[in-house]
Amino acid sequence: MTELEQQVLTRIRAIMANEEQVIGRRGVLLPLKQAIISDGDIRVVIDIVAGDPALSAHLLWRSSCAHGSGSSSKNRSLKEALVRLGQVNIYRYAFTYYLKERLDELPEPYRKLVHGYWHLTEGIAHAAVDYLAELEDCKTDPDELHTLALFSVYGQIIALTAFAHMNADLEESYSLGVMKSLIDTQQQTLSVEAFTALNMDPELSREFLVAHNIESTDWEESPGMLLRAVLAKKGLLLNPLTA
Repeated sequence: MTELEQQVLTRIRAIMANEEQVIGRRGVLLPLKQAIISDGDIRVVIDIVAGDPALSAHLLWRSSCAHGSGSSSKNRSLKEALVRLGQVNIYRYAFTYYLKERLDELPEPYRKLVHGYWHLTEGIAHAAVDYLAELEDCKTDPDELHTLALFSVYGQIIALTAFAHMNADLEESYSLGVMKSLIDTQQQTLSVEAFTALNMDPELSREFLVAHNIESTDWEESPGMLLRAVLAKKGLLLNPLTA
């Protein structure tokens, strides 16, 4: 790693640790996290979500994304959808919603770049759900797999977002080539540090590492193992499988 790349990486790490700067609106996300951490009543979580009509509509839509077209989970009320999703999946979906909202606010060329990653992420999530549907008698929760898949290239997205915010505060910005080099060579480090910096739930972080063939598990039908098959097929594993 060059001295310039180390300087940029240090600055990016500092920005990644600032959840408000990376995610933006926290009027709902912060109390939602606090309610879930305290293992509060699901009714409290529902009330918090309902406080943001746009988030409510998004979660109602997301609640059917991981299920087939014939699923009875479609066209349900917000309360029914949130009860079925469970608190962890609610937070994961809410986090990605506010993250995407923040990405839409980035200036060019960063907005175009992160949207490319986001389009890739949605494609991975769709492929993961399709893969699960093809498996017989698999008991893996579709929403757990779907939410995990939405974090498949999480490190790249967060790092690029932090880079955009960093350059916005500088009179002389760093070249995108420096960021590209860091993404190419430090993907695993950036991903792990992004999960830690933004305090994502430990199970999500662990399954992410399983999915990318960095950690192992004895549960062959874990969300991470199922996503690993999808990522391997797309050539996106941080630690490629050996023959």
